[in-house]
Amino acid sequence: MSQRPGRDPRAQCHPAAPGTRRVEGDRSALVVGGGIAGLAAATALAERGVRVTLAESGDRLGGRVAAWPLDGQRTMSRGFHAFFRQYYNLRRLLRRIDVDLSFLVPVDDYPLQRPDGLRDSFAGLVTTPPWSVLQFVARSPAFTARGLAGVHIPSALELLKVRFPDTYERYEGESAAAFLDRLRFPDGARDLALEVFARSFFADPREFGAGELVAMFHTYFLGSAEGLLFDVPDDDYDAALWRPLAARLECLGVDIRLDAHVDSIEVRDDGAAVSIAGRRVEADAVVLAADPRAARRLAEGIPGDHLAGWRGSVAATYNAPPFVVVRLWLDTPVDASRPAFLGTSGYGPLDNVSVLERFEAGAARWAEDHHGSVVELHAYACDEDVVGDEAAASALVDRLEAELHRVFPETAAAGVLAREVLVRDDCTLIGPTGWAARPGVMTPDPRLVLAGDWLRCGYPVALMERAATTGFLAANRLLARWGAAGHDIWTVPMRGLLARRRVRPASGGAARR
Repeated sequence: MSQRPGRDPRAQCHPAAPGTRRVEGDRSALVVGGGIAGLAAATALAERGVRVTLAESGDRLGGRVAAWPLDGQRTMSRGFHAFFRQYYNLRRLLRRIDVDLSFLVPVDDYPLQRPDGLRDSFAGLVTTPPWSVLQFVARSPAFTARGLAGVHIPSALELLKVRFPDTYERYEGESAAAFLDRLRFPDGARDLALEVFARSFFADPREFGAGELVAMFHTYFLGSAEGLLFDVPDDDYDAALWRPLAARLECLGVDIRLDAHVDSIEVRDDGAAVSIAGRRVEADAVVLAADPRAARRLAEGIPGDHLAGWRGSVAATYNAPPFVVVRLWLDTPVDASRPAFLGTSGYGPLDNVSVLERFEAGAARWAEDHHGSVVELHAYACDEDVVGDEAAASALVDRLEAELHRVFPETAAAGVLAREVLVRDDCTLIGPTGWAARPGVMTPDPRLVLAGDWLRCGYPVALMERAATTGFLAANRLLARWGAAGHDIWTVPMRGLLARRRVRPASGGAARR
């Protein structure tokens, strides 16, 4: 069993299939996509001696956690990402570049705030569930005695009775919003403790699956003793994470190809091939780890009658609504008391605010040189018209900046020295229906595996952690075929504190619950 990845004694190891330390003979794999899922798959395969070619359509690695340079020593990214301490598999991937993870720095708190004065904090809480949540509820202004009396207890107890993977299918047909309605939490508590997190999945709670929300609650609140705080990289993602990991991969012999647009994928009895900008590249197997829209395009074109049903399941997936990131370089600093990250509810389209110089080295240098601040605003689950409609996008940016002035009043007098706006609609949405039919890591062809945060995965993982986990799982499937040992997977506990243990059936008997 692998060394325990965190401080939670209940963290669960899912051992990989045993085998040789390295593959025997010459084995090769093509990994399509250079985001977290593709990087995890490429790393896992290369460490077992597989010849890996990694094709990324963009000009840098990181996928939806990429960062890139701008002029004037500024950088831009797709927005703030929290590296929770429960993200065992992502953090194990990053330990390949620094076993101590010294490039991750803790965020002291991430308050959640509403305009009516309600404000919650995660600082200073004990880390062991359920005491962590009980302490949070006891000191939260959102949970009044009257409000707690209205909570629907049977629904609340469901949060303590989860069992994975069953829980995902249990909520088939129910949205996160419907579950929250059934839970009957006080409005303030619903906004601050739950709905803020649902929107962090880039989704309106009415369009987001209840199973995903319940799994999130288990992973971050009630199922793990890693605590409710998180870490962030100490510089932009490219500098802190992906350039060092690329160097590690190159030392392992991985052929990293940037600006490599994959046109098509083919799987045959004797191997596989991809077409990169019209050039055919052969291998023994393919890991499709592209973003959801690109994966649908490529899956649609893979020939083979045996893949017909699978192609349909991939085609049935869909993307989340657009999100918008606005990064502002201000000529005066925000107040020193402002947190590095603030979640918001009730401030129009504004979902959170980050003050980047609090943790990013590059932003800190810029802020010091210009006596200002670098502030980032997020809006999730935006109207579709912000994509391709400059007027709609501009109006949304104006609203976000106006809400920033409400949240941090001192910014109203600050000058904006530079502004970058990013609008994207390439994230996945796990809706209320169709979990069981959603494609997973395996496909009907053993030479083709999938990886990404848009997949069905039986473990309680999501977002970046689901990407990393499925990347390792995809590599493990190929390694098992080739007789090589896989890589262990770690998760938070697979069942809630009140979930009954399954009773193993006697020979010929039926399981009892």
